[in-house]
Amino acid sequence: MEKEQLVTIRRELHQIPELGFEEHKTQQYLLDYIQTLPQSSLTVEKWRTGIFVRVEGNVGERTIGYRADIDGLPLTEETGYDFSSTHRDRMHACGHDFHMTIALGALSRLAANPADDHVVFLFQPAEEGPGGAEPMLASEEMKRYRPDLIFALHVAPELPVGTVSTKPGLLFANTSELFIDFKGIGGHAAYPHLTHDMVVAASAFVAHIQQIVARRVDPLDSAVITIGKIEAGTVQNIIAQYARLEGTIRTLSPEAMDGVKNEIEKVARGYEIANDCRISIDYGSNYHQVFNDEEQVRRFETIMETSPYSYQESKMAMTGEDFGYMLKEIPGFMFWLGVDSRSGLHQSTLMPNEEALLVGVDTVEKTLREL
Repeated sequence: MEKEQLVTIRRELHQIPELGFEEHKTQQYLLDYIQTLPQSSLTVEKWRTGIFVRVEGNVGERTIGYRADIDGLPLTEETGYDFSSTHRDRMHACGHDFHMTIALGALSRLAANPADDHVVFLFQPAEEGPGGAEPMLASEEMKRYRPDLIFALHVAPELPVGTVSTKPGLLFANTSELFIDFKGIGGHAAYPHLTHDMVVAASAFVAHIQQIVARRVDPLDSAVITIGKIEAGTVQNIIAQYARLEGTIRTLSPEAMDGVKNEIEKVARGYEIANDCRISIDYGSNYHQVFNDEEQVRRFETIMETSPYSYQESKMAMTGEDFGYMLKEIPGFMFWLGVDSRSGLHQSTLMPNEEALLVGVDTVEKTLREL
């Protein structure tokens, strides 16, 4: 597939971002394109708003899986592209339009010239939430198409085009959403003694839980608790009856995640007593760490030795990815693909360099043939 065709596909997908398990237009676009490929070696099956595509191999002793996520984010685009999102308050701000395009490019080449091994392409919905990897992994379709090995890529804005990067072992953190609701007694600002102020309680709570990271997590481990959103109150002279905190927890081990949650719950019980209020906690979506299989990473490094592109070993990151659930059960790895963007992931001005599309297709195809 030529670069110009890849660019066209990416731009068309970029215009139709959809949220998790709502990717109906995206799924149809992918199916329509797949239908244009040689069909003799292909088996195509839908799963919810995702797709499995199996390419029959020449020898077929193993099945290699490649996963591409397909959903967008609830974000208003500010790139200024003439191919900006046509869906209000939706944007491909995490590079999933790149991920899909690269998968279609590699699929096109294998459909025309199959590899020795069978290959399964998994177009996975809902990576950004509520999480599509875990239910896709447990599906009846996965039982039929389950690969022996699996890998995926993610765009890296900070890396130059032509560079790929990964590492054995832990690559991405364990992550959990965090939603905390406070309920007290509201009232007139002139009579605070008759109320239980949830602005005061929630504000103190935000500061207090940072002590969990500082004093309850092994300093040789790592954890992050971030509260990114606070909602409370109705008007300036009414003491708030309700408050809501929304945030995220990131840890480098499952044990640290369990420990952080336990500590948050202990703090909440204390605040209920101290502030005469009720506190409820919901952890929303939880993503398992991305832990790369060392043997497969070393094979990938060997493959990259004969690639025209650059390889470098990466560092661990506190980002989260639900591909970790697949790696928990199937040996494999994820790697970063440099796309050289001034803006980062999940930013409304993310503008990956389209020169990276061909780098991605070449790398994925070569890996599928040689892994």
